[in-house]
This record gives sequence, C-alpha cells and structure tokens, in this order.
Amino acid sequence: MIYLNDSHIGEIGVDWRELAGTIRQVLRLYGTEEVAQPLKPYLRFRDPANRIIAMPAFVGGEVEACGIKWIASYPGNPARGLPRAHNTIVLNDPATGEPAACFRSNALNALRTAAVSGVMLDAWAAWRGTPSFSAGIVGFGPIGRAHLEMLDSLFGERLETVRLFDPRGVDLQDFDADMRARTFVCRDWREIYDRSDVFITCTTARERYIDRSPRPGALLLNVSLRDYVPDAVKDVNAVVVDDWTEVCRENTDIERLHLLHGWTRERAVTLKEAVIGGGLARFVPGEPVFFNPMGLAAFDIGVAAHYGRKALQTGVGVRL
Repeated sequence: MIYLNDSHIGEIGVDWRELAGTIRQVLRLYGTEEVAQPLKPYLRFRDPANRIIAMPAFVGGEVEACGIKWIASYPGNPARGLPRAHNTIVLNDPATGEPAACFRSNALNALRTAAVSGVMLDAWAAWRGTPSFSAGIVGFGPIGRAHLEMLDSLFGERLETVRLFDPRGVDLQDFDADMRARTFVCRDWREIYDRSDVFITCTTARERYIDRSPRPGALLLNVSLRDYVPDAVKDVNAVVVDDWTEVCRENTDIERLHLLHGWTRERAVTLKEAVIGGGLARFVPGEPVFFNPMGLAAFDIGVAAHYGRKALQTGVGVRL
C-alpha cells in the first residue's frame, strides 16, 4: 500500500478544477447503487466537546474506490499547540478489500470542504446570472484559508473583493499581490455579513452568534454548521443541504430549525439537485440561499482516490 501525508499532498499540488470535477463525479452517482454511504457515527468519551467521526463510503463509476475517513475534532487542541482536527483516510481495493492507501492528511479535509463549496457557489452564480460577486469569510484557520484559495483559483477576476475576520488574526503572506489587494481584514463579522454576496462561516464557535437576517440575494455557505441563531434564518425559503438525514442532527443549525421552527426535508433541495437537476429554479430569484453541508464521506473517498492516483502516477509517497 501507499502512505501519504500533508507534505506529499503539497508535493502533488492542488488543482481546484480537478477537485471540483471530482465532487461533480460523485454527485452524479449519489443516490444510485454506485454510492454506498451509511450514516456516520460519532464517538464521544469523557469530554463531550471532543468527537471522532467514522465516515465509510464506496463510490463507483470513474472514481471506483472505497474506504473510511476517521477524523478527530478536539476543540482544546490549539491551546496545546496542536491542530483542532486530525484526519486519517484508508482506501481499500473495491474488488478484493485489500488496503491500498493510507492518508494522514488534514489538508485533504480542507480541500474536500472548499471544493464542495466551490461547486455550490458555481451553481448559485449561474442561477443568479451574476458576472461578479464579493465574498466574506469568518474564521481563517485551515478551512477558511482553503476557501480563499478556492475562490481565487476557480473564480479569478469574477471575485471582486474578499473580507475576512478571525479573532486570532489573519495572515495573507502566502497569497499573491493581486489577491492581497482585493482582500480586506475586518474587525467584526457584521461588517462582512452586511457587505458580502457570498458569506462563508469556517469557525469553531462554541455559541451561535449570527443574529440578524441575511442580505437579500446572498449565498450563505454555512460550512461550520453551528453559527446562526435560529430566529435569524427561520424565514429563509431557499435551503440547500448535501444530505438531509446527515445534517439534521448533532446540534446543527438545520436540526435547531427543525426542532424549533418545524423545518422538514421538503423545505430543502439537495446539492445534487442544485448542481445537476436545476433545483435552484424552485426558489424565487433574489432571496438568500442557505447552504448547509454536513460533509459526505463519498466526497472524502473521491478526493482521496484522486490523490491516490496522482501519487501512483508521479511516484510521490511512501510505498509500504
């Protein structure tokens, strides 16, 4: 088998268009016999703030891979000088079950997350018919940084400005001069929320803080899933989820809206419907779109398989 870590992923490099293409490949198969994905369990013990999530999946078609993602999230780790999340993925040969690859890579988690956001954003921009837009990101850890890289790569000059806020500070030294010239660091999330066409939450907030209604026509990429006070978004009609059963649990904003305001599966379209089935046409143009992606194991397996193939082609990684 082959072993890959973050340095190997960096050596192979990031092609955001290829990653977005992988997400679309998985979406086309999702809901068919070519994708198997049981509901992911959460392992908790001792400190309930910590969790380890098991995410098994099989994806057929052009991806043809199966395996499991095992990701630990320990909110207290940054205070110890450690990453909050630790991500491991094991791929098996679908024909024999033999282990084929092992990834110890937090980068893959961020890449998958931002690639899914990019696919949703592209569908929203096409539906809205907008030639350009402004974006805002709250939370600039690994997931927030990956989103800025994705925005720069996939949307280029269509991206007018980006506003960022993180109470821990924002470091843009790894981005080129053009991106830095379009990026503004803000003092508060409200400044970003009120002025962004695309508003992206990438936080680890312990309490919900977004307490005002969204800007008309905005796309809310609710990546961190637990940032919105329910009353702030209870009247939003345009809702997109990757999978309702996955996202309506574990104290997500969708679950709170389900319990407090009676939201049901019928209120939302799926990401597959939005991207491939023209599902956004169901919504009234000009209303805000609220996207809640729980994170599908099938996407993680697809992205890992993409890098596994690249590693074999380039000779990157450690053969075990």
